[in-house]
Amino acid sequence: MPHPSLMEPGLAPTANGGETGADGGETGTRESADEGTREGADGGTRAGAGKGSEFAPLLRTVREQGLLERRAGWYALGIATNALVLAAIVTGMVTLGDTWWTLLLAVPLAVFSARTAFIGHDAGHSQITRGRRSARLIGLIHANLLLGMSAAWWNDKHNRHHANPNHLEKDPDVAPDVLVFAAPHAEGRTGLQGWLTRHQAWLFFPLCLLEGLNLKVQGLRDLRRQTPAERAVEGPLLLVHIAAYTALLLTVLSPGKALAFAVLHQALFGLHLGMAFAPNHKGMEMPDGYGARWGHLRRQVLTSRNIRGGPLTDWFLGGLNYQIEHHLFPSMPRPHLRLAQPLVRAHCRRLGLSYAETGLVDSYRQVLRYLREVGEPLRARP
Repeated sequence: MPHPSLMEPGLAPTANGGETGADGGETGTRESADEGTREGADGGTRAGAGKGSEFAPLLRTVREQGLLERRAGWYALGIATNALVLAAIVTGMVTLGDTWWTLLLAVPLAVFSARTAFIGHDAGHSQITRGRRSARLIGLIHANLLLGMSAAWWNDKHNRHHANPNHLEKDPDVAPDVLVFAAPHAEGRTGLQGWLTRHQAWLFFPLCLLEGLNLKVQGLRDLRRQTPAERAVEGPLLLVHIAAYTALLLTVLSPGKALAFAVLHQALFGLHLGMAFAPNHKGMEMPDGYGARWGHLRRQVLTSRNIRGGPLTDWFLGGLNYQIEHHLFPSMPRPHLRLAQPLVRAHCRRLGLSYAETGLVDSYRQVLRYLREVGEPLRARP
């Protein structure tokens, strides 16, 4: 999903309509912003969970059941396990040394790089801890230091997505770029852009192989947007990652093998993230600012798709398979999303609101079918 990500300097909407300061932490009332009592950063109503709100009864039930309480122990165990596995992979690389067999370790490294990204994602939403500084620190370690992608860039872009998911004008994730996700954006594309749009259904997963590299490039480019205080922290950590990653590969492997390892690792990492993020919103409702004005509940539910599955699916997709619950309650800890699902589904049923859920393979089928439909007008040209 290679599509890169302004607000006043040092102020950006949180993933749920609150505000983050220049250091990436939230300001103001955290819980009300997190759970949708503020409707968003688009100037909409600030009383999303007030009297008469469709969301308010669901919010009360979720709070009463303690599903918004943080799970520090769960995350501590997950973070420690992830760190130990990464250390074991690096130890294995050093032990095997300069052999093509070492490239096999690029596969688990890609998988656990994705786990690292999911931890950074959760930290950005304050799912792990309420503390602004501690959440920021966890995000910097897992994004900048371990992955070489900017936490500030990701949070800015991802927060704007959460505030207005799938909105044609406000969601950076559906802005036209290499791929196009809405028919109006496909009009007038010619040359290479037109060719890419005509064939984007076939190109989607191959392009995901570049997403690992794209995340790094976009983070480096975003340093120009960041405040001096942000840059002073983000920039050096990105450089440390690049230096350490390069040194590890060139110390263990010959230049040719090191390059092959890096290409394989980054390609599989990008593909894994693409497989996790692709089913979430593509092919769902796309508000454009001209239709009915939705409240928090409809804005998040009608634009999101859940993926059915068990513990393995939860692990592989980092909890993003509960996309509806995650968008309704961005700060809800990952292990609580499954518990919230029946509550959300029942609430939507009472309101007669569509609740989209499908299997993993079918979700990819729906995404590719939609991408093909978007490019159809260009293919119909003589």
